[in-house]
Amino acid sequence: MSLLEVEDLSVAYGAIEAVKGISLSVEAGQVVTLLGTNGAGKTTTLRTISGLLRPKAGQVRFDDQRLDGIPAHEVVERGVAHSPEGRRIFPLMTVEENLELGAYSRSRAGGVREDIDKVFERFERLKERRSQKAGTLSGGEQQMLAIGRALMSRPRLLMLDEPSMGLSPIMIQLIFATIAELKEQGVTILLVEQNASAALKLADYGYVLETGRIVLEGTGEQLMNDDSVRKAYLGED
Repeated sequence: MSLLEVEDLSVAYGAIEAVKGISLSVEAGQVVTLLGTNGAGKTTTLRTISGLLRPKAGQVRFDDQRLDGIPAHEVVERGVAHSPEGRRIFPLMTVEENLELGAYSRSRAGGVREDIDKVFERFERLKERRSQKAGTLSGGEQQMLAIGRALMSRPRLLMLDEPSMGLSPIMIQLIFATIAELKEQGVTILLVEQNASAALKLADYGYVLETGRIVLEGTGEQLMNDDSVRKAYLGED
């Protein structure tokens, strides 16, 4: 049994069906990526897994327990953390307060300070700005904070939605180096990312979505070498 199992998932916004019966799985310790153009259903899939949206049909199972239909805060308590598209940090709170809030679902406060220190070891820029309002950070620093906040819940599955969006090339390198480090540490990651080349180099497995359906799947290497993927997402003829 995989750590995460999505079975025949359909999600609609009113009369518009954004996700049309997709199935995917994520094994413990894997990095799995979802590829697709804007509107393909990638973000909707993550939002449904994390409990922010209710599916029209299908199931989401995590560690063989149903997630679909339970509130988002309970999904976090089960061990799934979501770093959303657009970062969604709390701009009027300090960096440290944002991180503390990431641990809100933990039943005991023990270890929170140690975990904040671990985030600061991972992202030294955040340590330098620990008392600064999060809304004054650069885009890259806000992305570091969003990832760090998600890690504060000690997730068994970390979902990252477009972590490199709008960042400078140097900051993109830093973010992907962080994802690679998390992978080496055994963190299970479900990654939505427009930078297909960088995502597939890290991914153990991947799925390609088009208009709400999975049209292709395979290992990261298989997808990197697939002609249709190379033309559509890697900019190659």
